[in-house]
Amino acid sequence: MNYYTTKEIQERVDSYISQFKEGYFSPLSLMARMTEEVGELAREVNHYYGEKPKKASEQEKTIEEELGDMLFVLTCFANSLEIDLSQAFEQSMTKIETRDKDRWTRK
Repeated sequence: MNYYTTKEIQERVDSYISQFKEGYFSPLSLMARMTEEVGELAREVNHYYGEKPKKASEQEKTIEEELGDMLFVLTCFANSLEIDLSQAFEQSMTKIETRDKDRWTRK
C-alpha cells in the first residue's frame, strides 16, 4: 500500500488532470461535485450506522471509497485554485488548536 504526502496527492491528481484538454472544472462545478460526494458519503454512513439499510439491488460501496472520492475532488478544487493543501491544513489546525484548546474535556 502506498502512503502519500499532501504534496504527492496534489501532484498525482495534477498529473492525471493535465492529460486532458478540459483540465480542471470551474470552482462552481467542483463545488457541485464536492456536494455530490458528500451526499454519497452521507448515504453510506446512513446505511452502515443509520436506520436505512441498503436495498438488495444497490451497489456495495464503502465509506472509505467515498472519502477517497471526496479527497480527489477536494484536491482538484485546491489545485484549480493553486492552494497548497498542507498550508491550508496548517492554518486550520492552528486556528482550531487555539480556538478550541479549552473546549473539550482532556483525557
